[in-house]
Amino acid sequence: MSDKVVLAYSGGVDTSVAIKWVPENYKMEVITLTVDIGNVPNLEAIKKKAEKLGVKTAIVIDARETFIKDYCWPALQANALYEGVYPMATALGRPLIAKLMAETALKYGAKAVSHGCTGKGNDQVRLDVGINTLAPDLKIIAPAREWGMTREQTIQYAIKNKIPIPVTKKNPYSIDENLWGRAIECGILEDPMNEPPEDAFIWTKSPDKTPNKATYIEIDFEEGIPVGLDGKKLDGITLLENLNKVAGDNGVGRIDHIENRLVGIKSRELYEAPAAVVLFQAHQALEEMTLTKQQQRFKQKVAIEYSDLIYNGLWFSAMHQDLAAYVQSTQRFVTGSIRIKLWKGTSMVVGRKSPYSLYSFKLATYEKEDTFDPSNAVGFIQLWGLPVKTQAQLQPIQKSSALNSLKASKKSK
Repeated sequence: MSDKVVLAYSGGVDTSVAIKWVPENYKMEVITLTVDIGNVPNLEAIKKKAEKLGVKTAIVIDARETFIKDYCWPALQANALYEGVYPMATALGRPLIAKLMAETALKYGAKAVSHGCTGKGNDQVRLDVGINTLAPDLKIIAPAREWGMTREQTIQYAIKNKIPIPVTKKNPYSIDENLWGRAIECGILEDPMNEPPEDAFIWTKSPDKTPNKATYIEIDFEEGIPVGLDGKKLDGITLLENLNKVAGDNGVGRIDHIENRLVGIKSRELYEAPAAVVLFQAHQALEEMTLTKQQQRFKQKVAIEYSDLIYNGLWFSAMHQDLAAYVQSTQRFVTGSIRIKLWKGTSMVVGRKSPYSLYSFKLATYEKEDTFDPSNAVGFIQLWGLPVKTQAQLQPIQKSSALNSLKASKKSK
């Protein structure tokens, strides 16, 4: 087997089975690549597992800082929540993994790359499109898309070939996690009517198990990027780890979502993302203080496009570069602090401040410090309402119709 293939290896069921399946079917030497983008337990054990399964070259890359700086923070600055709720932890990790797969393949002279994505999910699109964009000459092998085995048959294949796997029939969840969040699928969750069992959650406590006293935290931002927690400067990794812990301990960060997948099906998705949920909430609150109404409204439209772009696997597109440039421009003055109250599974913004705040106390107050001139309102209202007034005077049919509808409504009562 002279040809080589780089397999994105997580240590999970599909990629563990792929270590045996790929050589059997493609006669290629497998090089495993395990990318650490957070919350990967015992990386050394994953590497040794690959080696025990016959892998000669097992590579582990710590990409946590890159993941946070180049993927999570830009998504946060864009307020990129897919369908308004999903922070896209998995979707954000895939372009980075695709990039590292392509780089590793080129470094080791591999002719192909492989991943454990199924033919039903979104990740196959994200990885395939990313690899095709960065290294179009590489062949892509997706065993789980090709072998035609059910989940149970895959587990049986592993047992037959003495491949250690982290799931059993009694614990059938499929898990993907990194510092930005945790995705839980399969098993009882596939029936949308089933309430998620507590054993599906690891990062977050049930609200009835959380403290009886509210927890307050303060998050510091510089140009839209979180830089501190409770007055202490922190690097991205530490900040996310600390925030995941404190928010999760208060039951914050559970997402139960019927999601529209890129491949055209609806899927019941369960997520845990304590830090991301709180950070999106805090970031948007800070933007409310530092952006104009027009900036906010247009940025909401950009956020939808930006989140779709990430979810749909187009991170390395020119469109992403264009949107990212706009988003970065909007963040110039998004600097300040946001106070959050965590309580029994909820998070609420209760305080905000910024050196660039557009909120003026003297204009907003009704007390003696008020500097707003109410006499200006009369002329403003006349000008604002002039088009409506003019139309009502010159188009009596519209006016008559409206009045008749009002009279009819009164008579019916």
